[in-house]
Amino acid sequence: MIKGLARFDYYLNKLQLLFNKASKQKNPALWLYNNDGRTPLFMLESLAKMYTQIHNKKKFTKLKEQFKLLEDTLGAIDYYDNIAKGISANKKIPSTVTNYLQAQTREKIQSLNEILVEQEWLSADNGRIKKIQKKLAEADWLKEEDEIKAINEFYGEAILDITEFVHTDKCNFKNIEADVHELRRKLRWLSIYPQAIQGSIQLSKNKTVPKYLVKYLTKEITTSAFNKMPDAGDATYFLLLEQHYFYALSWMIAELGKIKDKGLYVIAVKEALQQTTNLADAATCKKAYQLLGTKQPTLELLLNQAAATCKLYFDEQNLEHLVIGTGSVK
Repeated sequence: MIKGLARFDYYLNKLQLLFNKASKQKNPALWLYNNDGRTPLFMLESLAKMYTQIHNKKKFTKLKEQFKLLEDTLGAIDYYDNIAKGISANKKIPSTVTNYLQAQTREKIQSLNEILVEQEWLSADNGRIKKIQKKLAEADWLKEEDEIKAINEFYGEAILDITEFVHTDKCNFKNIEADVHELRRKLRWLSIYPQAIQGSIQLSKNKTVPKYLVKYLTKEITTSAFNKMPDAGDATYFLLLEQHYFYALSWMIAELGKIKDKGLYVIAVKEALQQTTNLADAATCKKAYQLLGTKQPTLELLLNQAAATCKLYFDEQNLEHLVIGTGSVK
């Protein structure tokens, strides 16, 4: 079977199994949220993102938008649900704030249920996914060697996009969502593609490790299951990434995630206060900090922390050393 098609089929089959089970539930969207429906959607979205740049742009762009809508809606559920649960033990937080966040969670769940019905993802005949598989079968798939060369070019363009994004403002971040969260998204795709590609991206390591990389090679990162590549299977051509720089990328994604999550608490509580009180914008921000307590870092502090971390990482040109190139087994 064509490798590109096989990759999509692998995750489409996983998704279909989840949809089949979800269709038997009273609340399919909630069931999908609680049973990791987001992971296969991430993988399918990442494959579609990649193939829009390799061939059949129009076809794969439409598929990407379909997967992204489901994934984004699950992400919105996750956002409100996790913050509502995270502040539940804080007795300073008024019930109106928690109730608002819980109501938003329910609203996003309902939105996903409506999408699932309107777009017929839960149809008994699996018609939606069969239609996608039919379109994929008609794509202009490349030979394995040519595809790996195209993926190599895609990675280079993705890295260039990230470095340009960072250097535009020289890491002078002004917004948690538009700057920190967006940069993390861009970096995260680089670590998702190897999982989605199903073995055709592998890690190779240099004999010596530059001293400046050691700080990124924590036990948490080097032992993470997500940093182990899928088995190569019968692949004969590969894109090779340098292992230590891949670990550094993983560390950066995790670090920005911690900073982003802390900032989103302020943003979510502020939103809840804006919707449930008559306080002015500046007052809601001040009130959010009071409610979250003295351990809550300010947005300014978090933005400065993210900027300093990014400046060091990008000054070291770690991304530029991530891709080794293509290789083969003959």
